[in-house]
Amino acid sequence: MIIRIELALSLLLVAYPAQAEVQTKTITYQDGDVECHGYLAWDDDLEGKRPGVLVVHEWWGLNDYARERTEQLAELGYIAFAADIYGKGKTTTHPEDAGKMAGEVRANVDQWRSRDQAALDVLKSQPDCDTSKLAAIGYCFGGATALQLAYSGADLDAVVTFHGALPTPTAEEAEDIQAELLINHGADDTFISEEAVSAFKNALDKAGVTYEYIAYPGAVHSFTVPGADSVGIPGIKYNKEADEKSWQAMQELFKEKLGS
Repeated sequence: MIIRIELALSLLLVAYPAQAEVQTKTITYQDGDVECHGYLAWDDDLEGKRPGVLVVHEWWGLNDYARERTEQLAELGYIAFAADIYGKGKTTTHPEDAGKMAGEVRANVDQWRSRDQAALDVLKSQPDCDTSKLAAIGYCFGGATALQLAYSGADLDAVVTFHGALPTPTAEEAEDIQAELLINHGADDTFISEEAVSAFKNALDKAGVTYEYIAYPGAVHSFTVPGADSVGIPGIKYNKEADEKSWQAMQELFKEKLGS
């Protein structure tokens, strides 16, 4: 009887192999004299190189939400790295502190882009990363950060923003964009003015940039962030439909530009 039970168990293990889990680790890297703490995620059940995706956090810093998105990308088969734009792993839950940290970064565009490029270099240095297939995504402040990377002429295949700020590129910067852009925007987002949206689109149109701009009806700022409502800031709210549709739109672009 014991022998039969052991045989049955062994057959079950063969028939139903253990599911590989997404692996993660924190990577310390430098941008000049600033120490940064990024977050890498990958599926170790996959063999060989796979496309790389850089993830850029909201103005709160590299928090659990950014890590969760990084892990979700790993589940889709990408190697994903979450950048630490503020350095030293700094995060906050206070809007005033977040605004101050984001403002300090935005005040020096060259440094802003350097911090982003340093994170991209870490992603490209991973043995499993196919450096010929790269993308960047960002949320809110991170969306603007990902766009700044594109404006710098970074060798990216795709850049995706979710309820991100939309800094207007200069004519030269727009010409330098190599990536195809996907802009996921809340149609009722009061944080980004209609004038800012128009200026952004006009600059891309003049330069012949390939992009898609999707405005989700009823969605406001931070529409992809569950629990965004709890922050208590008017104009910030989670929208499940817009969240799911924008994530699907990203996957479709990645399939086209990065492969399956």
